[in-house]
Amino acid sequence: MSVRPLPPSTPAAQGIDASGVLAFLDALDAAPDIEPHSLMILRHDRLVASGWWAPYTPERPQLLYSISKSFTATAAGIAVGEGLIRLDDPVISYFPEFEADITDPRSRAMLVRHVASMASGHESDTLYAAYGLDSEDLVRGFLLIPPPRDPGTVFAYNQSATFTLSAIVQRASGQSLTEYLRPRLLDPLGIGDIAWLSDRSGRELGFSGLHATTDAIARLGQLYLRGGVWEGERLLPEWWVAEATRPQIQNPGVMPSEDWQRGYGFKFWMSRHGYRGDGAFGQFCLVLPEQDAVIATTADTRNMQAVLNLVWEHLLPAFGPAPLTGGEAADAALAERLADLALPPAAGKTAPPERAQAWSAGAFTPDGGVCEQLPKLTAIDLAPGEDGWTLTLTEDGHPLRVRLGEAGWTVADEPLPTAVSGGWTDPDTLVVDLAFLETPHHLDVTCSLKDRTFRASWRTEPLHRLPLRAMRAPEPSV
Repeated sequence: MSVRPLPPSTPAAQGIDASGVLAFLDALDAAPDIEPHSLMILRHDRLVASGWWAPYTPERPQLLYSISKSFTATAAGIAVGEGLIRLDDPVISYFPEFEADITDPRSRAMLVRHVASMASGHESDTLYAAYGLDSEDLVRGFLLIPPPRDPGTVFAYNQSATFTLSAIVQRASGQSLTEYLRPRLLDPLGIGDIAWLSDRSGRELGFSGLHATTDAIARLGQLYLRGGVWEGERLLPEWWVAEATRPQIQNPGVMPSEDWQRGYGFKFWMSRHGYRGDGAFGQFCLVLPEQDAVIATTADTRNMQAVLNLVWEHLLPAFGPAPLTGGEAADAALAERLADLALPPAAGKTAPPERAQAWSAGAFTPDGGVCEQLPKLTAIDLAPGEDGWTLTLTEDGHPLRVRLGEAGWTVADEPLPTAVSGGWTDPDTLVVDLAFLETPHHLDVTCSLKDRTFRASWRTEPLHRLPLRAMRAPEPSV
């Protein structure tokens, strides 16, 4: 959790009709393909609404996926301001050890501004191709892929480009991204521990892998809303904020959804309203300059456009030009609703209705012989205890033990942060919802006593392909 609370206010005092926020919450809860995890709304420098859907909590970090890019771009902006890097330097100039290897003229002409704006000249993501060319150094692998177009002329959402930008910052500063950002951004903003996934050489990924709280997302958005100034101190060059949040490259038709076709800045998307950083499965840092507002969300959804559509439909009209009178009842109703947000647990009885001993008689094996999404998950065992049942999921020989307790969510921090719900839906079937609380993701598990098999599938499949035992934030770097 951040170390200094954001100054609070009521919605009405900041010109927000709380009934619009309530309508937004209703719409989120009613959407069958959106699972909200958190929401924070800031207006006029005040926190006017915040809530977490249990079992998610304010202090717990979340995997932010590509909001990581916006933090990486912020590090680059600070580094440019300090004279450590320059936007019009060739990328290759920061990696002289690759000079002899990189011979393609377009690769050599690629500038820092091009990798900052997803305009490297490539026409698609190069991540896996780059790893294929050099599994030890993604920057070298990326530069070995000749761009088919001139840098600066075409947009492609390219993870390798952002990794290269992060590598430039880390090379020029001699520090990890977290080490570099800690005194320059994180501490001044009041952001506590963050953690970043790293590559094989220990470089933080930059394009993804950042674990931070919803509060940290909101503070980053507020910094950009205020032009790079926080509590009277300039943390980012004003010109950088302006450049990062305007279109550097156009991208009509490149991405499938309306709010992904309005141009791209320096790791920020342009939206129908304002601009944003976003991460897979519903992580948003939405900045609305016309409304003087910031909206931060975390979620688990494949339909990210639907989340934005609900913001435009319900929240945007709730922002008025002046403080509201007579809004006390709506403000109180919203506060009560935000305090009681919760995800429904999976249904089921907390103990088998019959043949309890049979359920713990041996391992359940994958239905069909292999678990398609988790091929190394080879067995699930069940054992009763005084406070519920323990499920042991064995993946690649490593056991992960989680507890299914009484009705509702059973939350545990060890061996990793999880919440478990579910139970027996009939004498032969156990259904379990396993939420990995520092990620957006849930694993749905069904065990069948009849043939002693299980099925396990991700509700949204994690992009980093980590083993189950690693589905958590890494140890904080700083």
